[in-house]
Amino acid sequence: DVQLQASGGGLVQAGGSLRLSCAASGLSFDDYTIGWFRQVPGKAREGVACISSIDNWAYYFGSAMGRFNVSSDNTKNTVYLQMNSLKPEDTAVYYCAADVPAIDCPQAVEVLDGRGMDFWGEGTQVTVSS
Repeated sequence: DVQLQASGGGLVQAGGSLRLSCAASGLSFDDYTIGWFRQVPGKAREGVACISSIDNWAYYFGSAMGRFNVSSDNTKNTVYLQMNSLKPEDTAVYYCAADVPAIDCPQAVEVLDGRGMDFWGEGTQVTVSS
């Protein structure tokens, strides 16, 4: 079975950067989808980024576009989320989630909003100060 472990959150000033990691134990990178989501209390879950073995292409959603980068290191079974030019409105708990077998990223994030994901990691808090 797949187990996900997210890490890398913390406190950063506006304009700064953080790199989150999602270590996926038991995950075959031949058939997978990993998405990044964030959530603030009282608000709906929001898709941030996604990468899938279907096309090996990175996708970005909402305000993440142009500022965040998602990448994978298959030798380490780890997916990274590089967050740049952080803003106070980026403050949230960030989660990584996996879908096995793979589903295309637009379906997983834009249509299902993560509801079809099979595995979820623990959240990591990101706080951006002004």
